[in-house]
Amino acid sequence: MEWTVVSHWSVPTMQIMTVIRIQTTGMWSLVTVALFLALSPTGSDAAPKVQQRGAVATVHPLASEAAMRAMESGGNAIDAAVVAGLTLGVVDGFNSGIGGGCFMVIHRADGSVIALDGREKAPAAATRDMFVRDGKGDSKLSQTGALAIGVPGSLAVYEHAIRHYGKLTLRQHLLAAAEISEKGFPLTRTYVQRLESAVKELRAFDAARSIFLTADGSSLEQGFVLRQPDLARSYRVLAEQGIGWFYGGDFAIRMERWMKSNGGIATAKDFQAYDFKLREAVRTTYRGHEIVGFPPPSSGGVHVGQILNILEQFDLKTMGAGSADFVHVVTEAMKLAFADRAFWLGDPDFVPVPRGLMSKEYAAKLAKRIDLRRASPVPKHDEPDGASTDVFGKHTTHFSCADADGNWVACTATVNTTFGSKVVIPGTGIVMNNQMDDFSIQPGVANAFGLLGAEANAVAPGKRPLSSMSPTIVLKEGRPVMAVGAAGGPTIISQTLLAILHVVDFGADSSNALAQARFHHQWRPDELRVEKRLPESVRAELSRRGHRVVVTESLGAAQVVAVDEKGKFSGVADPRGEGLGLAR
Repeated sequence: MEWTVVSHWSVPTMQIMTVIRIQTTGMWSLVTVALFLALSPTGSDAAPKVQQRGAVATVHPLASEAAMRAMESGGNAIDAAVVAGLTLGVVDGFNSGIGGGCFMVIHRADGSVIALDGREKAPAAATRDMFVRDGKGDSKLSQTGALAIGVPGSLAVYEHAIRHYGKLTLRQHLLAAAEISEKGFPLTRTYVQRLESAVKELRAFDAARSIFLTADGSSLEQGFVLRQPDLARSYRVLAEQGIGWFYGGDFAIRMERWMKSNGGIATAKDFQAYDFKLREAVRTTYRGHEIVGFPPPSSGGVHVGQILNILEQFDLKTMGAGSADFVHVVTEAMKLAFADRAFWLGDPDFVPVPRGLMSKEYAAKLAKRIDLRRASPVPKHDEPDGASTDVFGKHTTHFSCADADGNWVACTATVNTTFGSKVVIPGTGIVMNNQMDDFSIQPGVANAFGLLGAEANAVAPGKRPLSSMSPTIVLKEGRPVMAVGAAGGPTIISQTLLAILHVVDFGADSSNALAQARFHHQWRPDELRVEKRLPESVRAELSRRGHRVVVTESLGAAQVVAVDEKGKFSGVADPRGEGLGLAR
């Protein structure tokens, strides 16, 4: 591979033109990225400072730029979030897309909060034991192929969000993303790594193979310009015909035809019957801040709040960020929360999920179980007051956006594991999720992320599987100061939690908060996963206290937008990835 970089500078506007020429397998591709910076000169005739429009942070520069352009074209943070989501479905399609689902939390300029549940639903023909073969749950069936696919909800949420809270049109955003899909984009290191991890499964599905692999079934190379004309066509048809094309129209009919030929159960009627949910956001307080998260079927909002409530009983600042004391006490709180998650959490339209999980009294009770010197066993879940009566009403990517008017969005979207079910409906370019794996396919059988579940998360027709997605907005004195979330399966909860702790308890800015070493404990398996950037001395002390420490390179990726006390926005993409945060 050969790279040629040419930079052109001109004044007074300081126009920067960077041309990157990539040579792969004898083919040249040209990628041009233009960034215009207007720098005010110093002195008495300096131009007045232009107020920032807002900030965005996503896992891919093209999505971040598309989001910022939407705000610069008269849109707001909701427009920015939707075009980011649609663009990520093109450039980050192994993580998310309209064949998957999302949770979106919106804080509007008038102070109201909206929680849009676009979680996938089980088809009407789904049964509790649909993945059980010879008496044993078969996770291959829930992770790959036709039976793994739930009815997607992202597109329904995007359409509703734009129609009710945006300033531009869904058509504009679809056409912007379609253009990128048609023209193509160079594959990043991360994209290729994810491709390589899924090559074997992608080969089994002709439509996916023809898009994402070479003619001989090998992975594409870094720098290869991936063009997806079928996906571009689907976006353009949606722009002209509306989302009815997807929910019950021609796409749904094609999907049903493919399902019938491949042992699936989803039908066009399932797609026509899909309904997203308007939920009531979950709220708690933490050291003078209000934490607004997503309610069940997300476990993220409940357990980020629950863990913060437990940790409020401890002086983390005195312990010190990254110290063994800090990691130990946060880990013990994680264990307690994840034990509760495994038993209590599910779709609140089907099972009672206790509100008491987020009560301060319950947290204080759990905090007393934490031994500051030793790791404590957590044999099973606990039970909050009113568990049966006070209940909630009936790979992944995260992006955050905020605008100067006071609109903030935290949105986490997913097709679940890499390239979801590995299925692309022929002729559409749309990658389908494998969200059925997020159900408890059988008690005691772990899903792709090693999570266990109980009857509350069993498969049922029309039910939404439990999720760890944790889109979160943090307020101080009634005003949003931070929108955060993450990707990485169950580590989403711990990543979101740690970002909040580093900002609130230790006064870190968003960039420093995301740079800190991360760690995660999900109760089962009983192991503490830590990033290798956590010092060896801290790891050794944690082992001495009884933790089974497992070292890993990375636990996922988080994205943050924030505003400081002076009103200055910042957008920060996780340094572990190749994303981009923008504020201008």
